[in-house]
Amino acid sequence: MKIIVGSSNPVKIKCVRKIFAKYFEKISVEGKKVESKVGRQPESEEETIKGARNRAKGIHTTDNPDFALGIEGGLEHIRKKYYAYAWICIRSKDRKESMGRTASYPLSFRMIDIIKKGKELGEANDIVFKTKKSKIGKGAIGSLSKGYLDRSGLLEQGVICALLPFINKDLYD
Repeated sequence: MKIIVGSSNPVKIKCVRKIFAKYFEKISVEGKKVESKVGRQPESEEETIKGARNRAKGIHTTDNPDFALGIEGGLEHIRKKYYAYAWICIRSKDRKESMGRTASYPLSFRMIDIIKKGKELGEANDIVFKTKKSKIGKGAIGSLSKGYLDRSGLLEQGVICALLPFINKDLYD
C-alpha cells in the first residue's frame, strides 16, 4: 500500500507511518512537497481545511497512491485568545475523502505577537523557547506541555480520526 504525505516534514511522515501501520500491512509512506495554496500561517478553520485538502488533492495530480494525506496546521482566534490545531485530509485512490482534526491548545501572547509579525508558529516557538527547528521536532505543543505531548502525538489523533471511514467501510459506505 502506497501512502504519500503532502509534506517533506519528517514529523508528519513518521506520524502517518505509525498510524497506518496499526491498521494496514505492507505500507510504504513517503513525503512529497505540495503547496497548500493558503497563507504561511492559516488563521481560520476554513483556511486550514482548505490547505489540508489542497495538499491531498495536489498529490493526486501527479501520483496515484492508495492514500494521499494533507496535514495543515492553523490558528483560530476565540474569545481574545489564539488556539493552534491541525486538520488532516485523507483521499483514497478512488478519490473518497475524509477529514480529521487534532485537539486545539492555547498559544502564549508572546508567540502570537511574533506570529503577527509574519512568522509561522514553529518560528515563534523557536524564538520564545530558544530552540531550533522545533517544527520538525517536538513542536510548540512539546514546548508548551514541557515535553508531555509532542507534535507527532498531537497529529496522530487527527490522522486516526480522518482514517475512521477507511477502516470501518461497512459503517460509512
